[in-house]
Amino acid sequence: MSDPTHLTLAQARDALLAKTLSSSELAKAHVEAIERAGLLNAFITKTPELALDAARQSDARISRGEAGPLEGLPLGIKDLYCTKGVRTTAASRILDDFTPTYESTVSANLLRDGAVMLGKLNLDEFAMGSSNETSAFGPVVSPWRRKGADGFDAARIVPGGSSGGSAAAVAARLCLGATATDTGGSIRQPAAFTGTVGIKPTYGRCSRWGIVAFASSLDQAGPITRTVRDAAIMLRSMAGVDAKDTTSVDAPVPDYEAAIGASVKGRRIGVPKEYRLDGLSPEIAALWEQGVAWLKDAGADIVEISLPHTRHALPAYYIIAPAEASSNLARYDGVRYGLRERGRDITDMYEKTRAKGFGAEVRRRVMIGTYVLSAGYYDAYYVRAQKIRSLIKRDFDQAFANGVDAVLTPATPSPAFAMGEKGSSDPVEMYLNDVFTVTVNMAGLPGIAVPAGLSSNGLPLALQLIGRPFDEETLFSLASAIEQAAPRIEPPEPWWRDSDGARP
Repeated sequence: MSDPTHLTLAQARDALLAKTLSSSELAKAHVEAIERAGLLNAFITKTPELALDAARQSDARISRGEAGPLEGLPLGIKDLYCTKGVRTTAASRILDDFTPTYESTVSANLLRDGAVMLGKLNLDEFAMGSSNETSAFGPVVSPWRRKGADGFDAARIVPGGSSGGSAAAVAARLCLGATATDTGGSIRQPAAFTGTVGIKPTYGRCSRWGIVAFASSLDQAGPITRTVRDAAIMLRSMAGVDAKDTTSVDAPVPDYEAAIGASVKGRRIGVPKEYRLDGLSPEIAALWEQGVAWLKDAGADIVEISLPHTRHALPAYYIIAPAEASSNLARYDGVRYGLRERGRDITDMYEKTRAKGFGAEVRRRVMIGTYVLSAGYYDAYYVRAQKIRSLIKRDFDQAFANGVDAVLTPATPSPAFAMGEKGSSDPVEMYLNDVFTVTVNMAGLPGIAVPAGLSSNGLPLALQLIGRPFDEETLFSLASAIEQAAPRIEPPEPWWRDSDGARP
C-alpha cells in the first residue's frame, strides 16, 4: 500500500477491517511522520510507545472480530483534554508538569471505541487565541504556504486558533483526525485556515468533563478531520450524555455517517444580510455566493434572513468569555497543583505564581473578566452582554421557526495570515477573526466549517453552516453537498520534512 498517512479516516477504517493494512503499520507510519514534522510544532507531548502498544492491541481485537467503531485509528488529542498518565498542559507554564490521574470523558469515549492516541496537540494557551501564537511551547506553523509571483512566500503562516495544533496535524497528515474545542470559533476557524473540516456540535452534545475550562457556558468539544464523513464518524464516538457533566444533554446520538450524501432537496438555507460586513475580503464574498449556487444546484432553497443582533455578538462575547475565564482560572494559584513560586506570604505567592505561569493573553483576559465582574461594572457590562446573548439566540430561533433549516455564512473574514501580522499591537485586530463564529457559541448552536476553495495566494478558504440545536445530521448532509461541489483541495507538499526537525 502507498503511504497510509494519506488515507482518510474512513478509508483507513475500511482497510483495517479488510485486513489489507494493520493498525501497527498505520500507527508506525504516523509516528514517523510526526518525527519528521518538528518544524510545525503541532505536538506538545508525543506518545509513540503508547500508540504502538495500543495499535498492537487493536490488531489483536480486529483478528478476533471485536473491532470498535474507531479500532486502530491514530488520532491526536488537543492538550486541553485530560489524559490519564499523560502530561496535560493547556499550553501553559502554570500546568507544565501536570499529569492527570483521570481521563476526560470525550477522550475516554474515543479510546473505548478503539482509537489510538499519538500524543497531545499544541494550542493557544488555555484556548485563548485565534492564531496559536500564545502557546507557552511556541507557535504552531501551518503546513500551508502563501504563493506569490516568484514562488512561495518565506513567511510562516498561522494555522488559526485555539485548536491550531489539531488543524495543522490533520492537514499535514500527522494523524487521521484530532479532538479540538470551540469557545468562540476555535474548531471552525483553524479548520478553515488549513483546508480541513471542523464541527462544533450543539452545546451539551459532548461532555466537557475533563476538559480544562476556558468559558464554561461556551466551551464545546468537537473533531477536526480531512473530510465531512470523517467528522461524522468521530463525532458519533465523542458525543453522548455524561453523568459527570450536568450540562450534557440526554439525547440519542444518531449515526451521523448515514447523513453523508443524503439529499438536500427542499432544504431552506438562510443567508443573513448582517454578515455582509464592510471590509469583507472580495474572495470570501465571492466564495459565499458560490456556496449559495452550489446548494441551489443541489436542490436547496435560498432565502435571505435577518439576524439583527449579530453586530453586537463580538463585543458581548469578549465580555462573557473573559468573565467566565477569570472565574475558571482562579483555581491556578500554586497551592494544589501546577507551578508554585515562592513568596513572602500567600498573597505574594499567588501573585508571583500567576505572573510567571500565565502568558500575556491569558493575563489580559483574566483582568478584563475581573473588571467586568467587579461591583461597579457588573450591571453595566456583564449583565448587558448576557441580555445581548439572549437576543442573539432569539434571532436564530425566529429564523428556524420561519422554516429555515440551516444558515450559510463565511467561516472567516480572510484567509490565514502570517505570524506577527495581526494582534501584536492591537489585540482587537486578532479578536475580529472570530466575527463569523462567535454567534454560534453564544446561541449554543452547531456549526461546521467546510473547505470550499483557495485564495489567490493559494491558501484555503471555507464556508460555515449553522444548524438547529441537536440537528448535526442536517449540517453533515449540507456540508457533504458543498464538499462534493467544491474543487478538491490537494494537501500541501511536505516542505517541513526538509528541516532538521527544529521547532520554530
